[in-house]
Amino acid sequence: MRKYVIHGGRPLYGRVDISGAKNAAVGILPAALMVEGACRIENIPAISDVDLLLNIMQDLGAHVRTVNRTTMDIDCTHILNQQIPYEQGRKIRASYYLIGALLGRYGWAEVPLPGGCDLGGRPIDLHEKGLTALGAQVEVHSGYVYARAPEGKLHGAHIYLDIASVGATINIMLAATLAQGMTVIENAAKEPHIVDVANFLNSMGADITGAGTDVIKIRGVKRLRGGEYSIIPDQIEAGTYMACVAACGGEVRICNVIPKHMECITAKLQEMGVEVEEDGDTLIVRRNGPLQRTNIKTMPYPGFPTDMQPQIAAVLSTAKGTSVLTEGVWGNRYRYVEEFRRLGASIQVEGKIAVIEGVEKLIGAPMEACDLRAGAAMVIAGLAAEGTSEVSNIKHIERGYENLIGKLNGIGADICTVEVPDEETTSVRNVG
Repeated sequence: MRKYVIHGGRPLYGRVDISGAKNAAVGILPAALMVEGACRIENIPAISDVDLLLNIMQDLGAHVRTVNRTTMDIDCTHILNQQIPYEQGRKIRASYYLIGALLGRYGWAEVPLPGGCDLGGRPIDLHEKGLTALGAQVEVHSGYVYARAPEGKLHGAHIYLDIASVGATINIMLAATLAQGMTVIENAAKEPHIVDVANFLNSMGADITGAGTDVIKIRGVKRLRGGEYSIIPDQIEAGTYMACVAACGGEVRICNVIPKHMECITAKLQEMGVEVEEDGDTLIVRRNGPLQRTNIKTMPYPGFPTDMQPQIAAVLSTAKGTSVLTEGVWGNRYRYVEEFRRLGASIQVEGKIAVIEGVEKLIGAPMEACDLRAGAAMVIAGLAAEGTSEVSNIKHIERGYENLIGKLNGIGADICTVEVPDEETTSVRNVG
């Protein structure tokens, strides 16, 4: 077991480079299973969710070769089977993309029900609806999703999503890429990583138009061939470092971003008194004065992202006045509030609404991460607090942030990773 130890109260200065997008990578890697030939994929983030997916793909028969720290050659020409081991698949939410990819290429797939963060009800009924419309028989029992195309091949269909689900949009898009005929997805989600998955598939020979709008059209092709592709920068990682600067003060250049993707976050930080300046693929974020209150509602892209809600709550905890957060996507995203209260934050939650009364300062305390983004928010709160904070259960955080400790220390934070000793051991070993 390991934890972060944070000595807070330090302003941040310097430069941080943003890694490849987690949410794009976990869609693009399963998409590589559909390609006959080698794919060279660049800007892959070094995070545990990616490691899990690569291990699953190698067990299926994929050949994976590391070119450098962020680039891999992946050849899925000779896949051995389409059944994912239970213990592997259940550890990651994005395992459901393996259903669409394997079903689309081979006509069948057996994938464990996905795991990942508990953010409330996240059923796969929309995935099932879309795959069924494409001609698949889908059954869920004994912890597995069993999907099969009775004639060995899926066919195009017109699919309307009741909710603009990111996961269902990507999964249907994967399955439809090698289906016969045209598929139309209406009320599709529009997040940047959906566009990135579509661009990856198109670079391998797919015919997908409309990604990034609410109507996506997929004309099925017979096969995909190998090629090269670079994953987009991570919008949420960039937003997290922007929130760090907002909470702690200072000035940081956040490099390798797509500023257009950041506008929903930038606008709210500016409302709070944070300066954000665009310079090519870099955002210069600075905060010298006091933070001001604001109201935020999370919404599908291009609205404020739900994956930034806990981080912005950490920032608002010391803003002047009363702020209101409304969670418009997930139903169980406020579990971090009790941990924030340990630091002295004043937050009241009723249903999907959190009312935050800004306090003069936060005081360091132990916290336990309950999911990926909540864990990142606890790090932000600890950086802003006076004194020493600890964040345990950091496996959640490492699912989505590459080299978090190194990047934070590189801009002036004082944070390290320590081993938590057994009960009979009194020493703590610094491994940061």
